[in-house]
Amino acid sequence: MKQTRHTNTTRGFSRAATLVQTRIRKASEARGFAVTRLLTHWAEIVGTATAQVATPVNVSYGQGGMGATLTLLTTGAQAPMLEMQKEQIRERVNACYGYRAISRVRITQTAPTGFAEGRVAFEPAPKPKQMRDPAVQKAARTLSEGVQSDDLRKALAALGENVLMKQKT
Repeated sequence: MKQTRHTNTTRGFSRAATLVQTRIRKASEARGFAVTRLLTHWAEIVGTATAQVATPVNVSYGQGGMGATLTLLTTGAQAPMLEMQKEQIRERVNACYGYRAISRVRITQTAPTGFAEGRVAFEPAPKPKQMRDPAVQKAARTLSEGVQSDDLRKALAALGENVLMKQKT
């Protein structure tokens, strides 16, 4: 038997997006999102101002199957503003689907898990800043002293600092 070698540019590696694509699709289809692009590109579809105050929660289809209802989650203060934008949101989402899939937009002001968790953050939490240890920084710079390229030396020092901090914790 003859072994075939990978001749493509990935050299046998797969993109992370392709590895989780089926899981994302299954999870989103369980919530009614037949087109995962609605979730992954929400800010591009409805605009950043709307995406900061609302997030899609569910797409539910009626018994006749004609026209779905898109449920958006928002905080109480933003609900009146979204109420006025329902038609524009519906048109933009339908443009994403490529046909008139959404016939109604419903706005909810509570978290999908219930009233106790009613406070919802729509943006990812900022990453906590780690305290930089001067001794670790010095050790990382010492390890990269012999490198002639400034950019490479700085990158190696940063990498070394991260590795040394991980080992320290």
